[in-house]
Amino acid sequence: MTTATLRGNDRVLHVAWPDGTSADFPFLWLRDNCPSGFHPQTQERLFDLTAIPADLSVAEATVTDTEIVLTWDAIDHESRYTPDWLYNHRPGLGLADPAKIAPTLWRGDLHKGDIPRANAADLMARDDALLAFLLTAKKTGLAIVDGMEDDKDAGMTIARRIGFLRETNFGTTFEVMSKPNPNNLAYTSHALPLHTDLANQELPPGFQFLHCLANEAEGGGSTFCDGFAIATDLRERDPEAFDLLANTPVPFRFQDADYDIRRHHTVIDLDAFGELHELHFNAHLAGIFDLPADRMEAYYRAYRTIMQMTRSDDYVITTRLEGGEMVIFDNRRVLHGRAAFDPNTGFRHLRGCYVDRGEFDSRIRVLSRPK
Repeated sequence: MTTATLRGNDRVLHVAWPDGTSADFPFLWLRDNCPSGFHPQTQERLFDLTAIPADLSVAEATVTDTEIVLTWDAIDHESRYTPDWLYNHRPGLGLADPAKIAPTLWRGDLHKGDIPRANAADLMARDDALLAFLLTAKKTGLAIVDGMEDDKDAGMTIARRIGFLRETNFGTTFEVMSKPNPNNLAYTSHALPLHTDLANQELPPGFQFLHCLANEAEGGGSTFCDGFAIATDLRERDPEAFDLLANTPVPFRFQDADYDIRRHHTVIDLDAFGELHELHFNAHLAGIFDLPADRMEAYYRAYRTIMQMTRSDDYVITTRLEGGEMVIFDNRRVLHGRAAFDPNTGFRHLRGCYVDRGEFDSRIRVLSRPK
């Protein structure tokens, strides 16, 4: 049976469960998270923390077959918690998150046949197939959907099954093809070095969807590398370069007749726990570095190092997308590019859109709920 013991001097409730697990719950945390303080439908917090004294204490703790009941000292209120709820919310643990998935790193020995793949019709018709695909795509950061309809909006249809589309200064969708008067290198036939899209944005887009409608031109192979694998290896081999790239913001900028969008980012971004979170790497959108002169030489050494790694066969894979295939990748992890192509030898047309990471993760969580 679960037990609950007041430890007033420490201002905590000590709870022990039958499996041997135990945890301390601070009094203020318990009152702040009393189930009565949340709206029953929206589950948003209604309780006002400033309405109680900061030194609030528990007068009595009672354990029943189904609940732990706290009677508060000096206020007319009881709080009721189930042992399972307290177990799942133990301080320092963090709520279980189906979308928190450890990345599976990959390098240059990954072949097209090894990239996770699913059929478009299955993803549209079956939630279980969609969930399995999203989980796999989250692990690798790169996946392919085949069997796409010969319809320019087919990629958007799949993307919207996952979440809202992210609009940028290029629109809600963008056409990757050679065209006159381009405002981006993607709209030329030139080679594109590996990069992450829109590093100049305050928040660069999350997952990119690129639907291949036609790929008949000579050349134009798609290139990818796992930025997390590169950053992981750099951290181990050259920690000084890693630290410079993770702690030195540099400018990125996009400009044309209608827009001038700028942002400083670190090339390697870590989360609050020191784990890899995202990369901002785009040499053709890099601004003029503006760090102090006495730090410039060391930074350029680090920057050239990671740039050379993105061009190494140790990390880069090249594949050719065929009509009816759509590649999906995490734009803040996987760098992408292409070889040059000759537009005189055939038509090449990819249509793209973005779904942000938050939408992608939300869909995983909703589909993971017990039926």
